[in-house]
Amino acid sequence: MRDPYSVLGVAKNASESDIKKAFRKLAKKYHPDQNKDDPGAQSRFAEVNQAYEIVGDKDKRAQFDRGEIDAEGKPKFQAHGFDGFSDFSEFGGGGGGARGFRGQSGGFSGAGGGAGSFDDILNDILGGFGGGGRRARGGGGASAGAAGGAGGPRGAAPQKGKNAEIVARVSLEELAVSAKTQVTLPSGKTVNVNIPAGTGEGEKIRLRGQGYPGEFGGPAGDAVVEIRLRPHKLFEVRGADLHLDLPVTLYEAVLGAKIRTPILTGAVNLSIPAGSSSGKVMRLKGKGLPTRGGGHGDLLVRIEIQLPARSDGEFETLMKAWRDITPYSARGPEFD
Repeated sequence: MRDPYSVLGVAKNASESDIKKAFRKLAKKYHPDQNKDDPGAQSRFAEVNQAYEIVGDKDKRAQFDRGEIDAEGKPKFQAHGFDGFSDFSEFGGGGGGARGFRGQSGGFSGAGGGAGSFDDILNDILGGFGGGGRRARGGGGASAGAAGGAGGPRGAAPQKGKNAEIVARVSLEELAVSAKTQVTLPSGKTVNVNIPAGTGEGEKIRLRGQGYPGEFGGPAGDAVVEIRLRPHKLFEVRGADLHLDLPVTLYEAVLGAKIRTPILTGAVNLSIPAGSSSGKVMRLKGKGLPTRGGGHGDLLVRIEIQLPARSDGEFETLMKAWRDITPYSARGPEFD
């Protein structure tokens, strides 16, 4: 390999800043992604990488200037009539610890103290090509720190994490009163989720960045919370309206009464008109679920007359007299 100073086009007394600038300029110029139609760019890119491995590292630069290592970072030993141990690196043993394993790409994994800054610079350049720090194609000379290697794909493109699909089972009271529910995120953390007004069964709330972590420095995915309504022992949901079947006695239906009627926020006294029949529906405005417009649906109360659970002689005598004295029809002509 040529003299690394010549490869980078800098003087031997160049500052670290000048060397770094020269490397950035040449690496960007010869990067394979910028020279897809130039097969020679790959070898020049590898040569630039190798040069910076030497003079971009303070310790290696000093060793090279003292003549202790050559332009490829190999020790310059003269012993027993042969020059150095240039092939030892291929067996993973390293030349006396001066350098790490040399991969087939021509790059280095485990180079000296300058490897971190080398990776930072190269990743910046790769990111400038729209690759987000992806590996150089063709395996031809990119540093192992940027093109993968034994330590993992440190220069791989950042990958966004997966979304976390979470089902939140929400009570009607939570939907109407607190407008919040608790969910557990993939991190194990439990958080309160605000439920927008008007949210209904099966709708989803997205929590940005609260999903599974990304890879290679990529952003986390989202947590997508699907709202499922818990069945209520009294109310049936139809849109923003609630429906309630209200049992009443025969005498309450005949004579009228005020009956304590549950709503989501407590209870109200509902006036049952005298002579109310089963099936009669009464509307309590604004006692339903919140709507997107800031209002509320209604509570529709359906009267259901309940007879005594056990037969009573006096009640039966009264009904027979009523039938004989004041008979009436409960069915219209359509039943004839």
